[in-house]
Amino acid sequence: MKKLTTSTNLAKLNAFTSKKSSRLTLTCGTLENLLSQCHNCRLFDQILCQVICTGLFNDVYAASRILKFSTDSPFIRTDYSRRIFFNIENPNGFIWNTMFRAALRENGIGESISLYRLMLRDRLDCLDNYTYPILLQGCALKMACFEGTELHDHVLKLGFESDVYVVNNLINMYGVCGCISYARKVFDETPVLDSVSWNSLLAGYVSGEHVQEAKLFYTQMPIKNVIASNSLIVLLGKVGRMNEAHQLFSELKEKDLVSWTAMISGYEQNEMYESSLTVFSSMRKNGIFIDEVVIVSVLSACSNLQSFYTGMLVHCLAIKVGLERYVNLHNALIHMYSTCEDVFAAEKLFRNCSYLDLISWNSMVFGYAKAGLVDKARDLFDVMSEKDIVSWGSMISGYCRHGMFSETLELFQDMQLQGIQPDETVLVSVVSACAELSALDRGKWIDAYIKKNKVKVNPILGTTLIDMYMKCGNVESAMEVFWGMEERGVSSWNALILGLAMNGHVEESLDMFEQMKRNGAVPNEITFVAVLGSCRHKGLVKEGLKYFDSMREYDIKPNLKHYGCVVDLLGRRGLLKDAEELIESMPMEPDEMTLGALLGACTQHGNKEIGERIGKKLIQLRPENDGFHVMLSNIYASHGQWADVREIRGNMMRQGVVKTPGCSIIEKDGVFHEFLSGGQSHPRIQEIQVMLHAINRCSKDTSVTDELLPIAEDAA
Repeated sequence: MKKLTTSTNLAKLNAFTSKKSSRLTLTCGTLENLLSQCHNCRLFDQILCQVICTGLFNDVYAASRILKFSTDSPFIRTDYSRRIFFNIENPNGFIWNTMFRAALRENGIGESISLYRLMLRDRLDCLDNYTYPILLQGCALKMACFEGTELHDHVLKLGFESDVYVVNNLINMYGVCGCISYARKVFDETPVLDSVSWNSLLAGYVSGEHVQEAKLFYTQMPIKNVIASNSLIVLLGKVGRMNEAHQLFSELKEKDLVSWTAMISGYEQNEMYESSLTVFSSMRKNGIFIDEVVIVSVLSACSNLQSFYTGMLVHCLAIKVGLERYVNLHNALIHMYSTCEDVFAAEKLFRNCSYLDLISWNSMVFGYAKAGLVDKARDLFDVMSEKDIVSWGSMISGYCRHGMFSETLELFQDMQLQGIQPDETVLVSVVSACAELSALDRGKWIDAYIKKNKVKVNPILGTTLIDMYMKCGNVESAMEVFWGMEERGVSSWNALILGLAMNGHVEESLDMFEQMKRNGAVPNEITFVAVLGSCRHKGLVKEGLKYFDSMREYDIKPNLKHYGCVVDLLGRRGLLKDAEELIESMPMEPDEMTLGALLGACTQHGNKEIGERIGKKLIQLRPENDGFHVMLSNIYASHGQWADVREIRGNMMRQGVVKTPGCSIIEKDGVFHEFLSGGQSHPRIQEIQVMLHAINRCSKDTSVTDELLPIAEDAA
């Protein structure tokens, strides 16, 4: 290692010491004064040169002050401090410990252990009761349990096991590293304990979420200080035991900011948002100082409650107490305003913030997308210098949420090209888009991707896959996904029951409902919509009415969808009078879907009396709906009432009601083709019409099958 007395440093020394032909005498006292005024590396070099040239560097105290200053100063590199350290001839324990701390901050536990081994070899006498705590803290920070265990052995061999400071750091290190049994062993075997020892072991139980052990240990503590109580409150909140946390909080004679924060955050994390705001209100009434951590938790509760007014008041409070400069708080405010659908307030915060991080950008993209400003969200997304999975997920889910399914798949493809691994949220959006577009091939590819990359199929993702396969008519693959799920929620059963019925497997659908009950899953409102839908598909009136009546067994009150299913079921079987009576007995006003189902049944069965009554009611309810006009017109036409037909069509023209053309989309080789009823815009429309004509002939005369085959081959 080179000595520091170079010609350059000597020149700096001369510049530093020249003061109108006089020389400055340097002592330990003047050194302290000079270091207190040193604010850059150039001046430090001059001071160091003076210390070396005057021989003061040989003084251990002076050398320790130089090293301490260099390791604490942000403008001095660690390798420079290391050179100073290795030039100290007789470093004492303080100097070694100073270097250990610097090495831990810069390079982690590895270099500190290397220095420690050097110390053991050359200067064992410099070990003191501060050395091991420093190294053990480094092991805790890096979760380096192996190195910590080796240090523990040395502690025992060198006789430091009776030092409470060392013991407490051993307990903390083992607790942080998840070796709680070792931490307990150290605690039980040590002859010296203080309040920090008890708090450290309790913290280990808390970090490992050992609830019962933590509660028992807490009761055994000789002094239950506020730190220990706060730790247990945090743990109880993490595991969802908020009643116990509240009881402990209420019993505290002394509550500090952490106590209140633990309760507010605990309620918020357990989705008990009203309780979170109630505790915050009590905190304010008690005059407790608030910080940005509390405000962020409260704003999260406001977001989930869609409580715009409360969130705005909290924003005003944050400004009043001077917390608005924190970027985490800005991000929480942007998210709150976006969630509460005041995207312009969120945008104003975003534009005026002096510092924006990735969370800020993600929050704004989410806000635009949620508000339906998808183009603005995409513009912001495209100019982001850095994107993570949340950025991609917000944009992809935004497209999907607003029915832009083709764009959803295109952006997912871009994400794949960027090498970004999708998470469950992204996959749910993409699979949903495949379901809506009937893009079976793309959906199969995503399913294969999930299996290949061993993505955990949670109930939400599994249900979405089942729904996609069912909508694409691939019942076998849907069943495979269902039976392959480790955890099935009620929504998974619902998707399967409804999908089976939708694909004509009504008996299997109802059997699956019975199996669901046998497996202990409790049906909900959506389950009965699926079951009644199954009965409707097959026309099972008796069974449908039985299931409808059985809803009371599960304390489920029928809603509009349930009544609509039963009305449609009765209507399809021609029981129009029963369907109308059911509508009249409903405890709520029927909606257009329920009335529309009966009108459709009247059209199918030619019932003019009920159809006319329901049709006029629907047209009055929704005059802009072309379907209701057309169905009533068809009823009149089927009975030869052409004057009434002309009157309805005249009313449609006067009111500007235009019949919406039917639309269908199919996927071919990854390309989506859209067809409108009567449309001629497709580039291969002539070939398509030839094929449709051939299919129509084939459906009427099986003898033309051989004629159809070459046409189909040419069209393909």
